[in-house]
Amino acid sequence: MKQYQTITLEIEDDIAVLRLDRPDRMNALSTQMRAEITDAVRFAGQEARVVVLTGNGKAFCSGQDLSDSGTAAALDLERVLRDEYVPMLKAISECPVPTISAVNGPAAGAGANLALVADVVIATESAYFLQAFTRIGLIPDAGGTFWLPRQMGAAKAMGAALFAEPISAREADQWGMIWEAVPDAEFDTHWRGRAAHLAKGPTAAYRNLKQAIRGSWENGLDAQLDLEARLQGECGNSRDFKEGVVAFQEKRTAKFEGR
Repeated sequence: MKQYQTITLEIEDDIAVLRLDRPDRMNALSTQMRAEITDAVRFAGQEARVVVLTGNGKAFCSGQDLSDSGTAAALDLERVLRDEYVPMLKAISECPVPTISAVNGPAAGAGANLALVADVVIATESAYFLQAFTRIGLIPDAGGTFWLPRQMGAAKAMGAALFAEPISAREADQWGMIWEAVPDAEFDTHWRGRAAHLAKGPTAAYRNLKQAIRGSWENGLDAQLDLEARLQGECGNSRDFKEGVVAFQEKRTAKFEGR
């Protein structure tokens, strides 16, 4: 198994769990951490059937580590975003298997948007999401201006960005920003159960499902129907589809191989 300095990665039963591991810094994103997340997600996407991102300690991620380059004023934010954030975010977004953000605590700034890039976001009820950027004279980045209006609508996204007020996990759930908020006492067991469900599912169909839903953001109806038909044709030729049909006919649970 690969070893890292700012994160940990464990793969068991086709589930890869990537933990941000700088609890003393509330898992703030350093240059090294971004590179390690990128590498780990790319690796895990080939070795597991679901990838989970979560945090060690009390926070999920507090965002950009402003002390990473000495002083905040010394940061070349455009370069950092293009060279470090974009590869990390695309590794997660384009991961060939389902991704889950298990938000175990506060997710602020770029840390909130790191969580939102995953296919499914599950948060503990005590967690919150904070678009903190305007507090220091910035705009939402790390994909925030892309994900927020698509997940919670333009009105809520604009208010979240302008006012930089915390959004509780329960509010995020109600607004469609995340998949679900879970009581703290049940959180660990719950996200593990969700991950186990996906790890046993039709992985190739999940991959095509992700491509179809995200394609809909750019496509007109005709293009989307064409994409849907092509991807469904691929699914129809898979071993998992054949197994799914036989299992349905035999009235048993399908045993998907992920291909």
